[in-house]
Amino acid sequence: MNLFDLILWPFKWIVSAILWFFHTVFTAIGMDAASGWTWVLAIVFMTLVMRTLTIPLFVKQIKSMRGMQELQPEMAKIQAKYKGKKDQLSRQAMAQEQMALYKKTGSNPLSSCLPILVQMPIFFGLLQVLRGVPAAASSGSNLLVLPADMVHQFNDSTILGAPLFSTLMQPGHGNHTATVVLAILMIVLMSATQFFTQRQLTSRNMSDQAKESPMYRQQQMMLYLFPIIFAVGGINFPLGVLVYWTVSNFWSMGQQWWVIRNNPTPGSQAERELNERRAAKGLPPVGKTKEEHEAELEAQRAKAQAGQRRQPVSKQRQKKKRK
Repeated sequence: MNLFDLILWPFKWIVSAILWFFHTVFTAIGMDAASGWTWVLAIVFMTLVMRTLTIPLFVKQIKSMRGMQELQPEMAKIQAKYKGKKDQLSRQAMAQEQMALYKKTGSNPLSSCLPILVQMPIFFGLLQVLRGVPAAASSGSNLLVLPADMVHQFNDSTILGAPLFSTLMQPGHGNHTATVVLAILMIVLMSATQFFTQRQLTSRNMSDQAKESPMYRQQQMMLYLFPIIFAVGGINFPLGVLVYWTVSNFWSMGQQWWVIRNNPTPGSQAERELNERRAAKGLPPVGKTKEEHEAELEAQRAKAQAGQRRQPVSKQRQKKKRK
């Protein structure tokens, strides 16, 4: 066992335990133990469990991303200060000033990566479990928590004729056409959901000021880069892993849509849309009490009336007044 396998072993054990639990539950309520759909549901519910557990990290990610957006003007000043200075001392000083700014505001650039970093061990654990199914079934042995009879059922199960451990490049013993069609369909869904999740973040939930920063340009690059990476990598993922990642992406898209709709970034298009919905219901804008909003409206009305009273007098009227 190499170092990578040793690190992954606890996560493989967790994956196999969760799959065993949900497969046992679904067969207990009458589903076919050898059906691929039973195993698909086990993978789907495993995904939902993992994404539910990562909700606190997602909240931390949102807070960190907003903090990073608010820091952009200060970051731009630091970058301008050291622009053109490529010596080591200047680079070190710039890095120290940036870290001091992060510490002062409590922001952390790595927090935006936490949800996906936490998911990666589970992702690779599921990948290793699915790849181990054929070998364990042929030898009649257990696969971690999965007993030999369950491994055999897993190995023989298919969805529309495609085994869950088969890939686009290696269809396995099932229906090759079904494997290719399902793999392409899920790769497209996986890439599309990744694209739309990132797009709604950059187009609706960033302030106008943040859209002028280098951070926005980087996110625009990632908008197109990540779906390509998923699409290229997806050709070697087993169908079971594609199910996991596609469901996870749909969860991310829905979760982010809810956050953007109900708790948008200040100054963003999403916040303006939320304030329009609140105004239609007679509610004040986000972050303001009803009294504060009414006071602002009253001040605006008073200012408008004062402007109307001070309308400029034409030269002809001024001459008449002098006469």
